[in-house]
Formats: sequence, structure tokens, C-alpha cells
Amino acid sequence: MPRALKLFLHRLQLLALQITISVMSGRKPVLLAGPGSAMRLCGTVVELGARRVLIVTDAVLVKIGLIAPLAQALEAAGAVCAVYDGVEPDPTHAQIEAGIALAREHRADAVLAVGGGSPMDAAKVIAACVGNNCRVADVVGNFKVKKAPLPVYAVPTTAGTGSEVTAVAVVTDTAARAKTPVVDGKLVPVMAALDASLMTGLPRAVTAATGMDALTHAVESYISGFANAETRPLSVAAVRLIFANLGKVCADGSDLEARQAMALASTYAGFAFTRASVGYVHAIAHNLGGLYHTPHGLANAIVLPHVLDFSRDAAARQLAELTVEIGAATSAEPVAVRAQRFIDRLRALARETGIPETLDTLRAADIPVIARRAMDEAQGFYPVPRFMVQSECEALLAKLLP
Repeated sequence: MPRALKLFLHRLQLLALQITISVMSGRKPVLLAGPGSAMRLCGTVVELGARRVLIVTDAVLVKIGLIAPLAQALEAAGAVCAVYDGVEPDPTHAQIEAGIALAREHRADAVLAVGGGSPMDAAKVIAACVGNNCRVADVVGNFKVKKAPLPVYAVPTTAGTGSEVTAVAVVTDTAARAKTPVVDGKLVPVMAALDASLMTGLPRAVTAATGMDALTHAVESYISGFANAETRPLSVAAVRLIFANLGKVCADGSDLEARQAMALASTYAGFAFTRASVGYVHAIAHNLGGLYHTPHGLANAIVLPHVLDFSRDAAARQLAELTVEIGAATSAEPVAVRAQRFIDRLRALARETGIPETLDTLRAADIPVIARRAMDEAQGFYPVPRFMVQSECEALLAKLLP
């Protein structure tokens, strides 16, 4: 298909999507913040009527003792709990179906998600499928959740995905070796607790990758064609907080103030991209994750500067504005100079926090497949500042080869 026709169809599909997003549920979660907020949330869950709560998490958090106090707090408030800890990174249809079965067996009337993006995504889909008496495959795609899910409450233990406030979940189709999205306003959690005391034990590599994930959300939402007066201040706030604090938490994971700032940045960025969407970084990262199980934050971190190189001229004004916001330039400097400086500062932050420049699992033979899938995902769905075709995506991916 000629590039001009692809671009025309892309813009037409985006127009329809923008109209849909504008009428999508605008619900925002109630936020509790600060050390101890996770325990406060547990009491509130019961106050709001939950009596049979399914906790969705992963085995590591159970093993290190993070889940037991939350379950005890729920039970002390009057709820009966069951724990599903079968979620692994990039949760599969099978893992989520197992969680659905346990939720039904437990007769759950609420779901508490505790963990990083994978447990939160799994919890959203479990709640949607139980509420709609359906399977995972029935809700994959855009706006396919017909009835209200079980209420979801979120306690993120990483600062990056923003899933605690978004209308998106991502599940892995193992047969296709691809990530598949579930997008619906009904997925947005009821309440979230941003409790940095649960994040101080995160390894440096996880802290860096998840922090760069949040930065990707903030930057892509800011340069998006759907960015608006509501989303831009949130994107800017997230970018400022991340540049000011990610290096600190990577150097000292026990810095509670910096951890709390990163948790807030992740949530701001989550709010922003729910309305403004993301772009080619996510399209490529999703498909690296689907093929190689590359952690999503790490894939975003590696891909982001290359996509910004590609989009620099088309997004120069926005990137120049962000450079001023992080204190790396004045508004008197030329736009092009400021835009390039933002990309340079981003690369410097990635180096400081230990993000690699290449992807050691990437194989040259896989590049055409990854590029095709990424372009298929982005077509008509991501309001990017500069349109990309497969050959350009392949050239970008080649720069990531080890």
C-alpha cells in the first residue's frame, strides 16, 4: 500500500478513535499516597462494601512477606481473602484464566492488585471477565467490556507502568508470541495507594527500567496528537519528577522521598497517556516483549531515544518545551537546539541508571517480523507526530542489534 494511502487511513482511524476516547468513561481512581497508604486502602476496601476479596499478585511478593500484612488488614476489617499469585511477567491468557477460576470459586466481590504492571493488568482482566462471565479472549481489543467489572483496587510496588490509573491491560498470546491489549474505560481501578515504603527493596535494574517506562509514557503522551490541556500538565509534571528523582533512587533505593516522587510521576504519566495515548516506542516494545519476553520498561528505555531521533523535527516544539521544564535550557535558545538537548539528556539519564544501549536478544532475522507487527499495532491507533513505515522501523531496529 502506498505511503500516502497508509497515512490517510491512519489519520481517518485516529479521528474515529479520538471521538471514542472523548466519550469513554472519564472515571479517575481515588488516590491515597504516602507510607502506610496501602494499609489504609485495605480498610477502605471493606468500608466500600467488599466482603470477599481476591488478591492478585506474584509469587515473589508472597515469598518476601509483602502480601501477608495486606491480607491480614483486609481480614481484620471484615473481609475473607484468597490470594492468586500465579501472575508472571507478561501474563498469559492461561495465567489469567486460572485467576478467573479462583475468583469464581472464592465468589470474589472485589479484586486487590498488588505488584508491578503484570499483576495489575492481570487483576483488571480477571475482574472484567468475572463481571462479564466471559473468557480473556472475549475482552481482548478495544471497548469490548460490556458490563461493569468487579471493583479493582491497586497497590503498585513499582514506579513505572501507571497501570493503577489506566484503562489499559496487556496480556500475552503465547501461541502468536505477541502482546494483546485490552482497552476499556471500565478497567480503571476504583482506588490506588501510592506507598513508597513498598518500593524501597526494588533492585536497581528494575527501578531504572520501570522509571524509564514512566518517562516513556510521559514523553509519548506529551508529543501525541491527542495531547490536550488536561494531559499536558500531567506529562510535564511526570517528566520533571523523573529527571529529578530517578537517578537518586537508582543510587539509593532507600530514599523514601525520591521513591514517593517517582510513584507520583508514574501515576501522573498514567493519567496522561490514558487520554493522550502513546506511540511507536510502545508499538516496538510490545513486540520485542512478545517475541523475546523483554521486560516492557527495559524495551521502552532502549527504544525511546531512537524514536525521538526519528520524530525530532516533527516534535521539536514539544521536546524543546520539555528541555526548559527540566532546567536544561532557556526558552531563548533555538527550538532545534533545545529539542536535541532533550534527547541528549534522556540518553545521559539512561546511561546514569544503567540502561543498555542495545538489546542482547535481538536477532537480525526477526527484525522484519517485529517491524511489521509494530506497524500493524500503531496503524490507526497511536497519534504519533511523524508517520513511520516498515522500512524505517526496520532501520531503527537495526540500531538496537548487539
